[in-house]
Formats: sequence, structure tokens, C-alpha cells
Amino acid sequence: MKVSDILRVKGSTLYTTNPDEALSQALDLMAEKDIGSLVVMEHGDLVGMLTFREVIQTIVSNGGSIGSTSVRRAMDDAPLTCTMATDMDEVRRMMLDRHARYMPVMDGGMLMGVISFYDVARAVVDSQNFENKMLKAYIRDWPEGDESTEPGASI
Repeated sequence: MKVSDILRVKGSTLYTTNPDEALSQALDLMAEKDIGSLVVMEHGDLVGMLTFREVIQTIVSNGGSIGSTSVRRAMDDAPLTCTMATDMDEVRRMMLDRHARYMPVMDGGMLMGVISFYDVARAVVDSQNFENKMLKAYIRDWPEGDESTEPGASI
């Protein structure tokens, strides 16, 4: 399974912010849309990622307030990215290694979408459910009377 498979199911809605925007405005958008991340874009280029992790770190470093902090001061300016062709096993490994919950998907310099750890987990569960269904159907349709091909039969 590839990242493109997840984005095809998930859809292409993207929420972005500008690095010079006030962090409070970005948080308003995140709360309004019930999302956990914003892609930070400047002049059409990906320049960072803002997630609740960065917001919490900013609040703690500011003594419990966001004040007039800009998105640029809070964002992760080196986010982990993948491509549409990245294999799902590689994405899982990358996200686990970096403790990343969100990953922008790039095609060259163009942002194609964002996948979350939830999206990856859901794709894995859906794939496993499909495989289980196919295996159960295969077992249910096992040919009767063919002793040489039954599970556990010796050859």
C-alpha cells in the first residue's frame, strides 16, 4: 500500500497558514476545523508544520501563554515529509522514529496532502480486515475430499 492510496480515500482538503500569522489565529482555525495540524506555506513553498505539540511547547516556554507569538516562532521548520509513492511500511517507520503524528505529502515541490498517524493506522486496519475476509472466504470454500491439499496434510 502506498501513500497515494490513503490520500485517495481521505480526500484532498488541506488547511494551511502563513508563518507570519499570529499563533492565536492559527489556533482558532485548528479549533474551528477540529484538526491537529496546519501546513505552513510561504510563497507556495512548504516551510513548516504546526501541530499541537509545537503549540504546547510554545505555551510552556512562554510561561503558560501564547501572547503575540507568530506561527514562525512555534512551527517545526524541518517537518518530516513523504511522497505519493512512499510505501506504507516506510511511512509507519518514519513516523514512529520521529514521533510524528502528521506528515505532509509532497510531489516535487507541490504539497499533495497531509496524512496523520490515524490515517495510517486506519489504512492498516482496513487492509487487515480485507485480508481476513478473503482468507475466511477461501477457507470456507476449501474443496472437500481433497486430502492432499487440506491444511496440515502431509505430502
